[in-house]
Amino acid sequence: MTTGARPKRQLRLPYRLTMEPRLEEVPRWMSPLVSLAGVAVALVLGGVVLILVGGDPFRTYAHIARTSFGSLGVFSDTLVKATPLLLLGLACSLAFQMRLWNIGAEGQFIIGAFGASAVVLAPLLPEDTPRYLMLPAMMLAGFAAGAAWGAVPGLLKARLNVNEIITTLMMNYIAVSWNYFFIFGVWSEGGFEMSKVFPRTAWLPRLADYAEQVPLFRGLTTHLGLVLGILAAIAVWFILYRSKWGYEIRLIGDNPNAARYAGIPIARNTVLAMVLSGGLAGLAGMSEISGVVHRLQGTISPGYGFTAIIVAWLAKLNPFAVILVSILFGSLILAGREIQPSGIPKLIQGILLFVLIASEILLRYRIRIARAQEA
Repeated sequence: MTTGARPKRQLRLPYRLTMEPRLEEVPRWMSPLVSLAGVAVALVLGGVVLILVGGDPFRTYAHIARTSFGSLGVFSDTLVKATPLLLLGLACSLAFQMRLWNIGAEGQFIIGAFGASAVVLAPLLPEDTPRYLMLPAMMLAGFAAGAAWGAVPGLLKARLNVNEIITTLMMNYIAVSWNYFFIFGVWSEGGFEMSKVFPRTAWLPRLADYAEQVPLFRGLTTHLGLVLGILAAIAVWFILYRSKWGYEIRLIGDNPNAARYAGIPIARNTVLAMVLSGGLAGLAGMSEISGVVHRLQGTISPGYGFTAIIVAWLAKLNPFAVILVSILFGSLILAGREIQPSGIPKLIQGILLFVLIASEILLRYRIRIARAQEA
C-alpha cells in the first residue's frame, strides 16, 4: 500500500504590499517631501558605495559642503558652476512639461557657444565694439544658434513623428564634430584645440571687476550669466503658469488627446517648445564661453547638458526650484575635482536620478500594507 507524497506547505508572509492608483489629486506638500526623501536615500546609497571602495562617507560629504559653501569665495565658484546648469535645467524643464524628451541640451549648449563665438571670431562685429553692443549680440547669436539646433528635432517630431530622444541625442555628436572642425581648423590658435582669447569687450562682467567700488567682491568669480539665469527662470515660470501658451504646453503634456480635441495646435507648439528649449541651452553656452572660458574650445562642458536632465527632474520641472537644485549640483561638480575616486560625484548624480525616477511610484500609487488572506 502506497501513500501519496504530503503536499508541501507554501511559506506565506502575514502581510503583503498592495499598490492602488491614486484617484485624488496629490497634496502639494507631498511632491517636495518625496524629492527630499529621495535625496536622503540617494546620499545613504552613495555612502554605502563609498564604504565599499574604502572611503568615509561622512568626511566625503563634509568635504563637499566645505569646498562648495565654506566661504564666500568658494560659494562664488559654486555659483559659476551652477549658472550653465540653471539655464540648461530651464531648457529641459520647458520641454519636459510638454513630454518632449529633449536629451540634446548638451549639443544645443555647444552650438550656442559656437554662435556666440562667431560674433567675435568670424567676425560679425569688430573687436573694438563696445561691450554694451558686443554682449547683447553674442547673447542673441547664442540663443538663435541653440534655437535653430532645437528646431530640427522639433520639426521632425511635429511633421514626421520622429522620436525626439533619438534625434536630440544624435545631434549632440554632430554638434561636437561641428565645433571641432572650427577649433582645430578655421579658428584654431596655433593648431591647438582652442580659438584665440576673446577681447575684453566680449567678457561677461564678474563681481571681481567691481572690487574697487565694493572691496567685498575681490576675488569673486560669479558673472552676469547668473543674473541671466535668474531672469530666464522668472520668464519661464511666467510663460508656463501665467500665459495661454504655457497652459497649452502643460495640457498637451498632461493629455494630448484632450488638447487635440480642444483645438490646440500640437505640431506648432511642439516646434515652438523645442525652439525655446534649444535657445535657453544656447544661451547657457554663450554664458559659459563669455563668462568663464573667454574663448571657444572643445572642453567647455563636463556634461552640463546631461546633468541638467537630473536637475530638471529633481526640481519637478519648477523653474524656481531649478535655481536651488542647480546650486546643489554645481557644488557636486566643484567638489568633484578633489574627491577620490574621481567618479564619485557622477555616481551620486546617477543614484539621485535613479531614486527620483523610482520615487514617482509614491506619487502615482498609494502603497498599503494589508494582512494576507489565508488560503
